[in-house]
Amino acid sequence: MKRLLSFLLCFGILLFWSSCRNDFEFTPSKGQLEFAKDTIYLDTVFTNIGSSTYNLKVYNRSDDDIVIPTIQFENGVNSRYRMNIDGTTGLEGTQEGKFFEDVELLAKDSLFIFIETTIDISTLGGLENQFLYTDKILFDSGNNQQDVDVVTLVKDAVFIYPSKDDITGIVETLSFDVDGDGTPDETTLEGRFLADEELTFTNEKPYVIYGYAGVGAGKTLTMEAGARVHFHADSGIIVTDNGSLNINGALSTDQETLENEVILEGDRLEPLYEDIPGQWGTIWLYNGSENNTINYATIKNATIGVLSEGNQNATTDKLTITNSQIYNVSSFGILGRATSIRAENLVINNAGQSSFAGTYGGKYNFTHCTIANYWNSSFRQFPALLLNDFIVDENNTVFTNGLVEANFNNCIIYGNDNPEFLLENEGEVFNYKFTNCLLRFDNNNLDGQGNYDFENLTFYENNLFNQDPDFEDPFSNKMRIGADSAADGIGLSIFASQVPNDILNVSRTVAPDAGAYQSVVFDED
Repeated sequence: MKRLLSFLLCFGILLFWSSCRNDFEFTPSKGQLEFAKDTIYLDTVFTNIGSSTYNLKVYNRSDDDIVIPTIQFENGVNSRYRMNIDGTTGLEGTQEGKFFEDVELLAKDSLFIFIETTIDISTLGGLENQFLYTDKILFDSGNNQQDVDVVTLVKDAVFIYPSKDDITGIVETLSFDVDGDGTPDETTLEGRFLADEELTFTNEKPYVIYGYAGVGAGKTLTMEAGARVHFHADSGIIVTDNGSLNINGALSTDQETLENEVILEGDRLEPLYEDIPGQWGTIWLYNGSENNTINYATIKNATIGVLSEGNQNATTDKLTITNSQIYNVSSFGILGRATSIRAENLVINNAGQSSFAGTYGGKYNFTHCTIANYWNSSFRQFPALLLNDFIVDENNTVFTNGLVEANFNNCIIYGNDNPEFLLENEGEVFNYKFTNCLLRFDNNNLDGQGNYDFENLTFYENNLFNQDPDFEDPFSNKMRIGADSAADGIGLSIFASQVPNDILNVSRTVAPDAGAYQSVVFDED
């Protein structure tokens, strides 16, 4: 009973206070607002693609409750920006998101303004491929007016996307010979095949791809030096029967901008997305595609960097990849299935599963490559390097296919897990060899057993184990090795003569190091 009386008494006091209290009395703003920043940079966006949402915090440091008579864009209803203030969108109609009246702000309080944009570069005038679009957010008017600048760089691009039925909303899907019977098959893969006039990607404008851009039978997609290719979520490139992909990048003088490399990444340009894995699908070299080459390319933030299937017995390698980097993939850097791949001066790092997986047999020859995995975003099931000769179907039936050869010469295979290579075979043909490599494998339960008999010169020759590669900063994908690297000088000259310069064009003909880079002395800072 006492508790009830106490509760009623407290409730009565609160009720009396609230019923007697006058509403807040707001005085007009006098230009004394403070802002968390004086300029809002919305980073770079592609034309007609919406930006991320950015925010501005506005403070009332005074002891008075104030009302801001107007908040609006300087360009008014013609502004390409839109804003939301603490969950409201302002006046209705054409001024929605552009104009706000009588915005109240309590003493010693703050409010949030959220800003977005979607800009059609063709409406901005000029012939440039990019345009710096600016506006201002105006607070109040006259002598009390304050402002904050808003800035966005808008880039023009070549957009490649499948058609969409305006009534049903159904998106075009790819049809091609999936099962090898000579008849095209319908797939659920959204996308379309590139027209002949679209089969050369230049460096004049970036390319933005929605869905899968298909390379048809007998066609070749060429990417010239300096091309920039951006993929929307669940998008990629697929090269079908008798088609080819040739990425023809070149050595860059600036290792920050990589001006001559071909860069393939997601279509979100904001710094927040710079190193986010899994933003797009894959480069899919489908069974039957042939003579695919990748030179001086950076492939980043995909689900699988390159998926290569089939053609292991072709007279030429299905994929030749040189002087290239694959980073920040949510699954595999390169996933091979019964295929043939030749790699030189290749660097792979930060994969949610394996950096390189040669599965269901195949042919693989890697020389002066750095296959590392310093993934730290989640638990990964597999090591940096995985080789096997089998697949298991939904009925748990095991199918095998011979690993004809898998040679790793003057390579570094390392990471932040242990061991960093796994060799699993179910069939009789399982040929592999590691020569003059730096390897991470420290497992007493497996060392010397089965595929891990490191004294057997048929499979292992002149390798170093579990010694520091001295990477510059592997968690930031800086994979150069320092002068203290265990890989320094351990390479075999006969392999170095096949790849005489490293990925930065530094000669390795004298005292070659293992991996894609010759060692350097890092700057102390």
